[in-house]
Amino acid sequence: MKNSNLLQLSVVVPIYFEEETIPEFYDRIKKVLVTLKPEISHEVIFVNDGSMDKSLLLLKQLSEKDKTIKVIDLSRNFGHPLAITAGIDNAGGDAVML
Repeated sequence: MKNSNLLQLSVVVPIYFEEETIPEFYDRIKKVLVTLKPEISHEVIFVNDGSMDKSLLLLKQLSEKDKTIKVIDLSRNFGHPLAITAGIDNAGGDAVML
């Protein structure tokens, strides 16, 4: 939930067969995003674009530990542009970064 006194950045990340890169990406993006506080809060929206590896499982585990993580699971692979659009449509921030 967005604090009305803070600006919020939404980061949209399309995912397609990325189980090997998700942990490292998450660690790196969080290190950057926490430096923006307290002026800017954040959310990271991962859009699983039909991955059939362990990407969705990893994303769900991250979202259980970190409430700034949102996971959108598309029913099949729709492609990069539509995955980004789904993320933007679900973004709650004042600005969106891809």
